[in-house]
Amino acid sequence: MLSPEVIRELALSLPETDEHGHWGHPSFRVKKKIFVTVFPDEQRAVLKLPLAEQTRLAALDPVTFQPVPNKWGAQGWTQVQFDNLEHDAFLEVLKTAWRTVAPARLATRV
Repeated sequence: MLSPEVIRELALSLPETDEHGHWGHPSFRVKKKIFVTVFPDEQRAVLKLPLAEQTRLAALDPVTFQPVPNKWGAQGWTQVQFDNLEHDAFLEVLKTAWRTVAPARLATRV
């Protein structure tokens, strides 16, 4: 089962990732761009995904993956109930989020 601590370890294992607070929640950034914010009390994370991937995942598992309501969801921000996912599945989605915001020179490293 995933925990906020495991998500932190996974996020910080990605190249040039830093942890910062974001409205009282831990967020992880690459080159100052957020790719995931964790809401530990809700067992939820919000990740920046390409719209096509957001749509695919939400259709595949709408309980686990949902676009954030409002304009943020239309930009690819996706709510993920991380307690519904196995370690490797979450890591793949996390890597996708990281590549989505990482500079091109870094994106090919993951």
